Amino acid sequence: MEIAVIQNKIYEIRGQKVMLDFDLAEMYGVDTAQLKRSVKRNIERFEGEDFMFEVTREELSRCQIGTLNKGRGSNIKYLPFAFTELGVAMLSSVLRSATAIQVNRGIMRAFVAVRKYLLSSNSPAKEIEDLKQRVKELEESSEDTLAAINDLSEDTRKELDDIYMALTELAEKKKQLPNRNKIGYVAIQERRNKQ
Repeated sequence: MEIAVIQNKIYEIRGQKVMLDFDLAEMYGVDTAQLKRSVKRNIERFEGEDFMFEVTREELSRCQIGTLNKGRGSNIKYLPFAFTELGVAMLSSVLRSATAIQVNRGIMRAFVAVRKYLLSSNSPAKEIEDLKQRVKELEESSEDTLAAINDLSEDTRKELDDIYMALTELAEKKKQLPNRNKIGYVAIQERRNKQ
């Protein structure tokens, strides 16, 4: 079985990468009920959510599982088991057929490939974190810039207020000065008017 096909059946539920019982049963070539019976008979091997847990209806409704969203999830009688990487590895000890062992190897390789991808520096999670950091830095620099503009605007506003006050005072002083004769050349029209 191709790793890409298996990777498409790995989902994230409760913050863990898991595979669901019906997908596993299909790959192993057994009925889902048979897989569940085998797990329940050997439940001590699957104790703890780090091996397996039962998915809730709410989790199913929020999950991006294509086959469930196309109608299969709405009429599921029994909620599926979600198997983590450890749980899938444990299934190989419960389901002992040659097909199960071969499929299990492919599944383990797929989990490893997913983990490597997520840990690589080019993973979307890493890129998202980088983008968050860049946005945060831009917001901080924008706040600094706005603060500087506000400071500059406040200083400019104060200077303009001072200039306006000085001009107002000069205008008031000019009104209070007595009317004086102009010094210098007097225009011809003004001389004639005076004579």
